[in-house]
Amino acid sequence: MKVAFVVQRYGKEVMGGSELHCRQVAERLTAHGYDCTVYTTTAMDYVTWKNEYPPGESLLNGVVVKRYPVDKERDIQDFNRFSDWIFAHPHTREDEIDWMDRQGPCCLTLLQALEEELSDHDVFVFFTYLYYNTYWGLQRVPGRKALVPTAHDEPALYLDIMQEVFAAPEAFVFNTVAEKDMLARRFSFSGKYQDIVGVGVEIPEAVDENAFRDKYGVTLPFLLYAGRIEPGKGCGELIENFLIFAETHPDLDLVLIGKRLMDIPEHPRIRYLGFVSPEEKNAAMTAAAATVHPSHLESLCMAALESLAVQTPILVQGQTDPLRQHCLQGSCGLWYGDTPEFAAAANLLLGDARLRDSLGRKGLQYVRENYAWPRIVDKYERLFTHLTSEEAPA
Repeated sequence: MKVAFVVQRYGKEVMGGSELHCRQVAERLTAHGYDCTVYTTTAMDYVTWKNEYPPGESLLNGVVVKRYPVDKERDIQDFNRFSDWIFAHPHTREDEIDWMDRQGPCCLTLLQALEEELSDHDVFVFFTYLYYNTYWGLQRVPGRKALVPTAHDEPALYLDIMQEVFAAPEAFVFNTVAEKDMLARRFSFSGKYQDIVGVGVEIPEAVDENAFRDKYGVTLPFLLYAGRIEPGKGCGELIENFLIFAETHPDLDLVLIGKRLMDIPEHPRIRYLGFVSPEEKNAAMTAAAATVHPSHLESLCMAALESLAVQTPILVQGQTDPLRQHCLQGSCGLWYGDTPEFAAAANLLLGDARLRDSLGRKGLQYVRENYAWPRIVDKYERLFTHLTSEEAPA
């Protein structure tokens, strides 16, 4: 089986949710004998789409990667201004096409390659609904195609051209029931193949949390945030909540790991460690009293699942349905909506070791039952069988 993946960025340095999701699925399917090829751009940074990777074909962990240069960089301030206008004012379809062009990454050679190499692949899997390569790529591939939307309830979802995006695939791979239900209120999936799949999570066999604490000098109990550190992920709100909470809890740190895309205030209880290795991330999650996931826009949240895989409970933004559903379905965490609720939930977790242990054990069970890699691979195999069957649309 020859499987083509289409995604806006791809590489070991690219740690965004949908991009990392795509890479993990492609690598795992390759390990199971699938012939996987990724069509992507030479961009590494989603803000500018600057060409940084060399164009052409390469091999990454057994997966063939074909990268094509982006035609133009993005002016993020201009794009944000135009987005604010189009989401708030009457506009035309041409305005929405203009928005997609400004969104990017514009890459005509990638689209041409999809057309020219259609017969080289049995199925095509597009990751995330939001970008230029998905909107136009779905139109260039006539059949045997699936979309992994990784969608949030956000203004872009309500542009009229998104009806075209969600009408094009023969199959949909959702991350959670909450994501599927949210999209079903906007789009029709009648007659389309659908499954709740998500992504697999590795369960570490051994974690050295003491080595992590010694290396980074982390001695106090701490809450952990792992991921892109930016306002769009709720990090500004998290820091504000923590600073208020820390006034009455002076023996607690907030530890941040990941790429910093915003200013972090100087404070003795806030520790920014930058990038850490996967092993150190697992150790940090194991050592934390809880991991915090403050984003208002998530379709799955891999970091939350990784935390549960090491039996550390999660504290999540309750307005985000997929995050709240993890807590409810797995009995593995607490949620909050505002600063007083953040304080109340944090107090519960920090003050009750038995509660933390119980939530952590149930979290591990939840991950094993729903996000173990054999289960994920089996679901993709069923997807591919459907797309290549005689009953599937050509």
